[in-house]
Amino acid sequence: MKFGINTFLFTSPFKSDSISLFPTFKKWGFDSVEIALEDASHIDPKLVKKALDENGLTCGSICAAMGPGRDLRGTPEEQNTAAQYICEVIDIMPVLGCPILVGPLYSSVGRAEPVSEEDYQTQWDTVVNNLKKLTMYAEQTGVKLAIEPLNRYETDFINTAERALEMIAAVNSDALMLHLDSFHMNIEEKDLSKAIISAGDKLGHFHACGSDRGTPGGDHTDWSKISAALNQIGYDKQVVIESFTTDVKIIAKAASIWRKIEPSQEDIAIKGLDFLKRVL
Repeated sequence: MKFGINTFLFTSPFKSDSISLFPTFKKWGFDSVEIALEDASHIDPKLVKKALDENGLTCGSICAAMGPGRDLRGTPEEQNTAAQYICEVIDIMPVLGCPILVGPLYSSVGRAEPVSEEDYQTQWDTVVNNLKKLTMYAEQTGVKLAIEPLNRYETDFINTAERALEMIAAVNSDALMLHLDSFHMNIEEKDLSKAIISAGDKLGHFHACGSDRGTPGGDHTDWSKISAALNQIGYDKQVVIESFTTDVKIIAKAASIWRKIEPSQEDIAIKGLDFLKRVL
């Protein structure tokens, strides 16, 4: 396994000058950086790649920012905006040496409302159609996409590994994988280890954070079972800490971080990494 850190813990938006974070990430012992990229135009990918190389790091993944207006099940305009954003990110991934784009690619985060079965099916078919086009583009570019189930407060569309795997089967592309996040799983999955095992070789990415969005290991999650499940399926890809604090205000609001969950950003990174390396 490779261990990474999501840049949302430290900054938003990530821009070219955010490479100043890289020496610290390396000093703490991370293998990779998960760049939370809110717009492809925010960075010079060649400059970022050079900084990664100089610090002995890789861009293990890009975390998609599916904010308002980016929605593969939304209006035609929202679908086009989301697809354009995803394609623009895909375009720079080879320059960064980044193999996978992860996150809730199917919809805007925060869209959660009751809909009829008929309306849900229409949305489902729309997302399948859009993801077929996007995975075809990803295949041509030589990268992968991974869809992330979110908890019920952040989406009504895909909440569990089972449902995400159904979407992956419907799209039927080797370029589409599953992205699991221990925080969302803690809310939605009846058994975290069974969800991981059900994913098998379709598991393309894993976010590790505490059940309260804090430090992995400082929570009630049964990490030994997660470790056993990941080992059972032979998972050897990225494990990324995606925890948040109140320091980055825009992300704190989006993730409903209203109180000081952990002492500091540094505390999350250092203690979390040490724990994950020991347990996983």
